[in-house]
Amino acid sequence: MHELGIVYEVIKIVDNFAKENNVEKVEKIVLEIGQLSQAIPRYIEDCYPAAVTETPYEQTKLEIIILPANGKCNLCKEVYNIIDNRKICPNCEGEDFTLISGKEFRIKEIAGY
Repeated sequence: MHELGIVYEVIKIVDNFAKENNVEKVEKIVLEIGQLSQAIPRYIEDCYPAAVTETPYEQTKLEIIILPANGKCNLCKEVYNIIDNRKICPNCEGEDFTLISGKEFRIKEIAGY
């Protein structure tokens, strides 16, 4: 489970951001994680409490937004979720697509004061 290391890196980035911007308390961290990301959102949520225990972020809420694995069909230009549709276009049944989202992993928001 490499998610614990990922959560430690997120906290490190948030900590640096908070110090650079004189943020005294971080209330919430919002992550965007794509369905094809190497990180599994459920494991990120499971690791988070262990990573922030006895740190200034112990009371900070974590919110995860899962971004769809969308592809655009190279034949009919339909945009569809490639996981839900098993990589087959629901419009023309083509299997040739260009991935347009789903591999993201980013900190979307840091809320604090």
